[in-house]
Amino acid sequence: MTKLELNTNYKTEMIDITEMIAEEVMRRGIRDGLCTVFSPHTTSSIVLFEKTDPKLRRDFLATLSRIAPAELEYESDGDNTPAHIKSTLCGPRIVIPVKDGQLFLGKWQAVFFCEFDGPRDREFFVQVI
Repeated sequence: MTKLELNTNYKTEMIDITEMIAEEVMRRGIRDGLCTVFSPHTTSSIVLFEKTDPKLRRDFLATLSRIAPAELEYESDGDNTPAHIKSTLCGPRIVIPVKDGQLFLGKWQAVFFCEFDGPRDREFFVQVI
């Protein structure tokens, strides 16, 4: 398992981490298998999403903010309750097939690290088997 690091710049954002993961798959030399990408943080997620239209990413984040709005009064302490809710809805990990030494993704798919409580220094883990 490999730890990869990144810095986020905004309260909420989606960062394309596909190339970082693809490099790790190549480095491992596994021709056919599975690649798991996992975030250990409770206010971030890893998702597969459409890669070409940045407006879709903005729409996705805006929709999540309507589901868990920052201005709602929550019972929990702190101000990051919406980030925890968004992270739980999106999930901490994905699994991608590896075929012929490459991530087996659809034409429009990419892997994104979703930040819901930034900006922060973050890490995520990649395991190829």
